[in-house]
Amino acid sequence: MSSTTPTSFASSELENVKRLPIMISLIIGAFFSILNETLLNIAFPKLMVELNVTASTLQWLATSYMLIVGVLVPASALVMQWFTTRQMFLGAMTLFTVGTLISGIAPHFAILLIGRMIQAAGTGLLMPVLMNTILVLYPLEKRGTAMGTLGLVMMFAPAIGPTLSGLILESLHWRWLFFLVLPFAVFSIVFGLYI
Repeated sequence: MSSTTPTSFASSELENVKRLPIMISLIIGAFFSILNETLLNIAFPKLMVELNVTASTLQWLATSYMLIVGVLVPASALVMQWFTTRQMFLGAMTLFTVGTLISGIAPHFAILLIGRMIQAAGTGLLMPVLMNTILVLYPLEKRGTAMGTLGLVMMFAPAIGPTLSGLILESLHWRWLFFLVLPFAVFSIVFGLYI
C-alpha cells in the first residue's frame, strides 16, 4: 500500500509499485467491509428474540450503519489531507475489525449497536481510499479496468450478503456472522502493513 500522497509519486516511482498485492489487500478489505451492509439482515428475527428488542429498535443496526457510512464518505476527503493512503487504509480496516469483534461478543443490543457503528466508521473511511489508491497507482489508460474490478467487488458483496448469512445461520449462531469475517479483516490489515 502506498505510503505517499497522490501528488508525491513520480512516474518512475509509479512503475516500481507492486500493484497486484495492493489491489488484493484493497479488494479483501472492501469485500468484507461492504458485505457487512447486508450480512446481518437475515439474522434479525433471531436477534429480536435473543436480545429481547422490537423490530423497529433492531432496525437501527442497519440504519445506523448506512447513516454513518453516508456521512463519512464525503467527510473522508478532509481526513485524507491529514494522513497517507496507507495510514487511511490501515486505520479504516482497524476500525472495521474492532467493530466486528465488539459486535461478535456483544452481550446486549446497545453494545452490538456500538460495534456496528464502529464497523460503519471503518467502511465509510475505506471506500474513498479505494478509489483514491486506484487513481494513484494506475496510469490513465488502466484506471478503467482497475475501477471496474473494484466496482464489481463493491456490487457483488452486498448482493451475496443475505444468501451467505442464511447459509451461516443454518448451522451456526448469529455471532459467527462477525467471527467469520474477523480473520479476513486481520489478514487485510497484516497484508497492507507489509506491502
